[in-house]
Amino acid sequence: MVVLPGPFPMRHSYLLALPLLALAGAPLAAPTQAPAPAAGGASKAPPPLDEPVGTAAARISGPPAAFSAACQDAMSRARAGIEAVKASKPPRDTVATLTGYDDALAAINDLDAQAELARQGSPDPAMRSAAEECDRKIQSLVTIINQDRALYEVLSTLDLSGQDEATRWWMTRDLREFRRAGVDRDDATRAKVRALNDELVGIGQEFDRNIPAGTRSVSFAPADLAGLPADFIAAHPPGADGKIVLTTDYPDYFPVRSYARSANTREALWRAFMTRAAPANIAVLDRMLLKREELARTLGYPNWADYVTENKMVRSDKNASDFIERITAASGDRAAREKKELLARKRKDVPGAKALEPWDVVYYGERVKAERYHFDAQEARPYFEAGRVFQGVLDVTGKLFDLTYRPVDKATVWHTDVRVFDVIAGPSFGTRAGRTLGRIYLDLHPRDGKFKHAAQFTVVSGQAGHRLPEGALLCNFPRPGGLMEYDDVRTLFHEFGHLVHHVLGGNTRWAANSGVRTEQDFVEAPSQMLEEWVRDPGVLQSFARQVKTGEPIPATMVQQLRAAEEFGKGLDVRRQMFLAATSLHLHDREARGLDTTAVVAEGMARYWTFPYVKGTYLQASFGHLNGYSAVYYTYMWSLVIAKDLFTPFSRKGVFDPETAARYRQRVLEPGGGKPAADLVSDFLGRPYDFKAYESWLAR
Repeated sequence: MVVLPGPFPMRHSYLLALPLLALAGAPLAAPTQAPAPAAGGASKAPPPLDEPVGTAAARISGPPAAFSAACQDAMSRARAGIEAVKASKPPRDTVATLTGYDDALAAINDLDAQAELARQGSPDPAMRSAAEECDRKIQSLVTIINQDRALYEVLSTLDLSGQDEATRWWMTRDLREFRRAGVDRDDATRAKVRALNDELVGIGQEFDRNIPAGTRSVSFAPADLAGLPADFIAAHPPGADGKIVLTTDYPDYFPVRSYARSANTREALWRAFMTRAAPANIAVLDRMLLKREELARTLGYPNWADYVTENKMVRSDKNASDFIERITAASGDRAAREKKELLARKRKDVPGAKALEPWDVVYYGERVKAERYHFDAQEARPYFEAGRVFQGVLDVTGKLFDLTYRPVDKATVWHTDVRVFDVIAGPSFGTRAGRTLGRIYLDLHPRDGKFKHAAQFTVVSGQAGHRLPEGALLCNFPRPGGLMEYDDVRTLFHEFGHLVHHVLGGNTRWAANSGVRTEQDFVEAPSQMLEEWVRDPGVLQSFARQVKTGEPIPATMVQQLRAAEEFGKGLDVRRQMFLAATSLHLHDREARGLDTTAVVAEGMARYWTFPYVKGTYLQASFGHLNGYSAVYYTYMWSLVIAKDLFTPFSRKGVFDPETAARYRQRVLEPGGGKPAADLVSDFLGRPYDFKAYESWLAR
């Protein structure tokens, strides 16, 4: 998951998370002086945007009052820059005008990205509160900027004929967003849009805040945890009352659903997991849906789903719905067969069992994999020691993209868990070889008050000649010495793919095109493609080593893992379609009086084909409903593209240098400088299609 960087008008419609930080050791290139404007041209806002690498992380780690002051300063610089652009007189110098506009937005975009990271990752409640307030203020200012008719007039009348494709595409996107913010509406309408946008930012923050606060605990007798790995049991000793307390956080929840033999144990923790943040977030979600619908209709759209899909690759809620139905139909037969097989396996333990329950799916999936495909996930865990896996993702991506990760031991960070690396270019980068490309922050372990999932967050958006990109991962994996699940390994590679994309795409001419600024329904594709490297036997054996002996994972186990991974694919796809449909259908119908639990129940039965379990409320902790809102379909949409992107690697080898360099240069390095479909066709030499995905689904 990626938290998208700004500037996006009404960013509450996205799930914010994609940070990165830069430099130690290599000097940052001197800022490029913008050409002096011609008579009447725009003047640059005087305060410099460029800061030493690491300044942003220090800001997040510093006193809340200093962060608040930096937020105010960024907004002041942004306002000054916008006013300078508006004050320019024709004929305007196009480059100087765009530079002033880009600099103004970059000032608030970076501070807002840092606010989001602080809000989700800081251990200091006061800093989290300061970051929330900063985010609210910046989002309000972004809406005002995007409704500024004088600014729109300046930008829309610039002569872009002599500019490069990336500049023209940026202006196409931004001018559309001005219109989507109501720049052409009357004063009363624009004021209403601003008020609704401000309300939605606050509601979204409340929704997010309730999820970590809604973590639940369940007590078990030691016997209830039969089947759990020995290292898990050792890490969870009984308390004075003889009970073992587990939480709904991932490091507890995932092993229980996979290995606990007791159906009662699995059910108890599953129910707790599915009631996090309820009932608080049920009411919050109701308010969110009402305000989103009101905002969409105020701007002339029939519903929020139609509004929020307009600037995606999919273009409309109907197309998104059609896509969900297409994938649902394509996976239906396979999912039905798999469900039947799981029920048959359950009947060996529970003779006469009439149904498969949601808390049975993963557990019996593991049993089928062990018995039919001879792959036991517990036997594989000792090969995934967390420290080696963390190093493995650095080694693999370093080899693939010709990068070196240099530890930065004395960087200022917001928590002692955070590890910092500078990213150094290798020989294939030509004149940039040996230079620092960016800085990354790895905050990988769970703690109270921290973001509960896994995502990449922007810290600084890079810009050629000005700033190096900086980004961070917030995850919830075991500490070094602990053992990871194979799915954890795949998740780490996925999230690291966002981080690499942010760094490699962070050397663009304009900050507005930096990093992952493609259409939102493409941003997951590069990360999903990187998951393929975890499936390669040679790659796995390079870092998956037995925790005690150091022996690499056996080739036979890798073969068994790959065969076993194919089982359950149909049900996994259908569950994703359930989430995608829930996300979309909460936003494509009348919000007033909508029973969100009924929408969840309907989607669960239709798409995942399991009956709703009374008393559970998935929607209360479905964090994407704030970030991605109606467009959770993007994960599967991106996967279709990712499977096609991998086809040249599957033919030539996962580390083929020519293919890797071409992919890096044509897909990752342009950042948001082209429509996503063009980035893909530049690499593949043709438009993407469904063939690779359909082949994967049928395999």
